[in-house]
Amino acid sequence: MDLHLSSKTALVTGASQGLGRAIVKTLAAEGVAVFATARNPELLGSLKAEIKQAGGTAPILFEQDFVAEDGPKRIAEAALSALGHLDILVNNAGGSRPMGIDAPEEQWVEGMTLNFDRHRQLTQALLPNFLDRKSGSIVSISGNLEPEVVNAAMVAKAGLVVWSKGLSEQLGQHGITVNCIQPGLIDTAQIRRLYPGDERRKFAEREIALRDFGEPEDIGNAVAFLVSPRARYITGIVLTVDGGMRRYSF
Repeated sequence: MDLHLSSKTALVTGASQGLGRAIVKTLAAEGVAVFATARNPELLGSLKAEIKQAGGTAPILFEQDFVAEDGPKRIAEAALSALGHLDILVNNAGGSRPMGIDAPEEQWVEGMTLNFDRHRQLTQALLPNFLDRKSGSIVSISGNLEPEVVNAAMVAKAGLVVWSKGLSEQLGQHGITVNCIQPGLIDTAQIRRLYPGDERRKFAEREIALRDFGEPEDIGNAVAFLVSPRARYITGIVLTVDGGMRRYSF
């Protein structure tokens, strides 16, 4: 199926590894000009080399600490300067932040800043671009809403979902879609540390209908569909990509 993404432009945060890396590679394979931003220049460089070798559209790389106070502003300005306009925004950067029930305030601030505040600020900085064009797709990567411990990232990601739903209501009249993707257990370095060796197989057989963890490409494929014209009538949803994992209340 042709997703009609060739010649589109996109910005992906947290692009150098894990889910972000897979998202960039998938979009580039579809002919999207991607502005890929992350902190690690070496990983960004290897990402570009892999995409070029595979015949995809070479991404534009931008090294930037997303959490820096001026991070969203710098990223938005650089992306628009490099691409002229944006059709797609993928809010992907983030990281798990488990903590004690009496965690100090600075831990909460750091977790909320990384996993919610900076995404909101970046999106707001780019809204004039989307509103002027009366089109666009915004996708945010959410997280597990059934935590086993207090986790600032999960609290922030829940806020990201609720914010996205409200945003979808207000931007729909302007031709802009806003959606979230909720990954299950995806085979990334972080997940491998949590489920080493045989623990992965045992958990998957017990809890996942498809009996295995997902691959980062599964998230990349979901993003590519949601930001494509094929999904023009889909907005305000949370798309769960988890192989049928039975650890959710909805």
